[in-house]
Amino acid sequence: MTPETPPTPFSERGSAGEVFRAFAKLGVTSFGGPVAHLGYFREELVARRKWVSEAQYAELVALCQFLPGPASSQVGFALGFIRSGPLGALAAWTAFSLPSALLLVLFGIGAVSLDGPVGVGLLMGLKAVAVAVVAHAVLGMARTLTPDLHRILIGLAAAGLALLLPGNLGQLAAILVGLAAGILWCRQAVPEAAEPLAVRIPRRTGIAALALVGLLLAALPLLARLTRDPWVGIADAFTRAGALVFGGGHVVLPLLQAEPAIAGSVTHEQFLAGYSAAQAVPGPLFTFAAYLGFEMRNGCAAPLAALLALVAVFLPGMLLLIGVLPFWGRLRENPTVRSAMAGANAAVVGILAAALWTPVITSGVTGVAPLLIALGCFALLIVWKLPAWLAVLAGAAAGVLASLLGLGLAWS
Repeated sequence: MTPETPPTPFSERGSAGEVFRAFAKLGVTSFGGPVAHLGYFREELVARRKWVSEAQYAELVALCQFLPGPASSQVGFALGFIRSGPLGALAAWTAFSLPSALLLVLFGIGAVSLDGPVGVGLLMGLKAVAVAVVAHAVLGMARTLTPDLHRILIGLAAAGLALLLPGNLGQLAAILVGLAAGILWCRQAVPEAAEPLAVRIPRRTGIAALALVGLLLAALPLLARLTRDPWVGIADAFTRAGALVFGGGHVVLPLLQAEPAIAGSVTHEQFLAGYSAAQAVPGPLFTFAAYLGFEMRNGCAAPLAALLALVAVFLPGMLLLIGVLPFWGRLRENPTVRSAMAGANAAVVGILAAALWTPVITSGVTGVAPLLIALGCFALLIVWKLPAWLAVLAGAAAGVLASLLGLGLAWS
């Protein structure tokens, strides 16, 4: 096997400011949930900016699906790291998470409302845009990652599993099937020299990150019980929820609702209201933690509680990713592992295709107007090759106009 070329130094790849600007744009335009976020990332950072290749991107998606935590945010964190090192990773997470966190806190104090025809039309248009973005991502990734019959079959099988099995269980099963099928079918299809992920994390840093996750999960419950301090209780509740969820998104909600510290401070009505608002904002659904933290404290302490909850719910997933990446580079050099990842990448295409149907299409195409908006935005992306953020603006404006005119928002 020929030795791999060392990754280009981060200083020559891009600045943390560039990463922040790219993810700030994604943070205010990425509507539609975790799967749609992966579509937006692929459109902006893979297809347009070419920070990584299609294969590298699919590899990151498959890896993050296996780790506990918010999968789309972990992918964004890794992309920021690849582009500009640790500061780039921090910039990516901050810029992508902060807009939705701020919107949810504003909702908590009653400063933001999406009632009325404008709000209804805005949400409808944004959901329709998500359909176009995910469809465009599936089409583009399928061309690269399912180029032969074997990988097409893997993608179809993965889509079937993701549709038949509920929640993240279907996604995990699909990736496992993809890994096994890749070992059997993709040995001859994978080139000898695989593209490395340009992530420079020392092994000792990875081990320290994994140890810190274990320490937080062991020490915080004990400290919360011994001290009865509400701040420790917030850190404990949100850290545990963030560490126990696979795939991210909606799965974290029942874990948060079941935490005694949260249930004792946030009413059922407040929880449901915040959950509804979280569906309407861009960015990761994990930022719902900021709303809950804000509701758990009063006065000047509320914003600090929101920040603590936000950091705590994301921290375990990011530490786990930092812990795994130093060992992944050596592991993936193995021909069997590369074959398995080729199958897993094909499975990722199937998973995205399944999610395109449900929940993206089933919740986004609810009438004639959403259907026409989705088709129009898809044409903007694939025919005129406009950036995703312009499609988002066009879809949002079309949704508001359709709502004000009373046009086909729902099937009659």
